[in-house]
Amino acid sequence: MPEPVFRGDPYAVLDVERSASTAQIKRRWRDLAREHHPDRAAGDDADAENRTTRMARINAAYDLLRDPVRRARYDASPQGHRSGSGRHGTSAAGATGVHGDEGDEFEQPSGPPPPPPTRPVTARFDTTAGFRPRNTTLGRNRPEFRGHPPRERGSSDGPDLRASTPTGPVHRRTSSSRARTPSLEEARETLLEFGRYHGWTLGDVAEREPTYVDWIARTITRDRDLVMRARVVQADLDERGVERAVRPQHAGFGFAGSGTE
Repeated sequence: MPEPVFRGDPYAVLDVERSASTAQIKRRWRDLAREHHPDRAAGDDADAENRTTRMARINAAYDLLRDPVRRARYDASPQGHRSGSGRHGTSAAGATGVHGDEGDEFEQPSGPPPPPPTRPVTARFDTTAGFRPRNTTLGRNRPEFRGHPPRERGSSDGPDLRASTPTGPVHRRTSSSRARTPSLEEARETLLEFGRYHGWTLGDVAEREPTYVDWIARTITRDRDLVMRARVVQADLDERGVERAVRPQHAGFGFAGSGTE
């Protein structure tokens, strides 16, 4: 859409200096809008029509000057230089947009009309070669994609031809023997790295609160070595006949209650 062309001097229409700021231009536009608003015609149709034309001229001048890009473009244009010889840096002829004859306010620019706007053409691609009717097969002309033959089951020779490991590397124990059971001394010297007994050994915890050792042996699943050492200490407590109170289980996350109080 072409940019609207303002015929005349917008500074003279608003009666402001060419160096006026945006705030001053807006203040002056409000004053002129109150002065020339069509609602002040008091039922006079001719006066209302003139006020409407004047307000259109005032609004067009204000739209040009409040836009910094359009204002700078107008000031740098030959029309802006010619308008800088009159009062307030404008010509007296431009001031007739408010107080003079408005017969030529909306005069169109001379010369041939601009061409109609068209849709921009970014690129064109010829896709007729890839068109196929619906429900047709590729036939015998389809390309042959030769991949790797299936690997034999249990073979580990050669590089891994998989593109990626989406589940991450899997580390397995190559030995078929079971893990060695730690001794009682090793189990009692094991340091805890979590919980309220952080930094304590399993032997100290067994002397202070043996039920906590039972809880570790029964609950912890992320550390197999810790569970094995806790079970060794638990077996020693059972062998020595140390009585422990069984912790009651409460209905909550991960435990389904019996449904009765």
